[in-house]
Amino acid sequence: MAKKETARAARKQLADLPQQLAALASMSVPELAEKYQELYGEPTRSRNRDYLRKRLAFRIQELAEGGLSTRAVARIAELGDKLPERWRMRQVEDAKPSVPPPPAVADARAPAADGRDARLPPLGTVLTRVFKGTQHRVTVREGGIEYEGQLHRSLSSVAKLITGTAWNGFTFFSLKDGGSKAVAR
Repeated sequence: MAKKETARAARKQLADLPQQLAALASMSVPELAEKYQELYGEPTRSRNRDYLRKRLAFRIQELAEGGLSTRAVARIAELGDKLPERWRMRQVEDAKPSVPPPPAVADARAPAADGRDARLPPLGTVLTRVFKGTQHRVTVREGGIEYEGQLHRSLSSVAKLITGTAWNGFTFFSLKDGGSKAVAR
């Protein structure tokens, strides 16, 4: 009786597979991230919609139809060092006994407790940059970056305004290598 129920549940899940995959196309990035957490059991660091859709489609199919065969997994393990590092790390984690995870280390790109980008200097900091002979000053504010009396969402938008081309704001204002020209106020 249990075998029949398991087979019936598996057939129902396979029949529902096209709807699940189609639903991914209309999901927003936060919804995709939530689904990723649900299916993989860990949060995603990516906010790339296409990447998340592909990963989720693979995982949904894997759960519905089964993953790699034991023969394929054995062959992959046999290849050893030729495996991508991320896959090797996953294999090691699967082999370890379940232990509570260590306390999380804050990702430098993750939002700070107050919602600001943790890579930004403290509020009130003035960043300067000389570009084409003109000194440009921006101030880190609560709601974003102040430049010439206007509030901007990011350093990158200010850098684009100054240069006329897309720049990484942290690179433009020398914050990536720790060599910022910041003046605290």
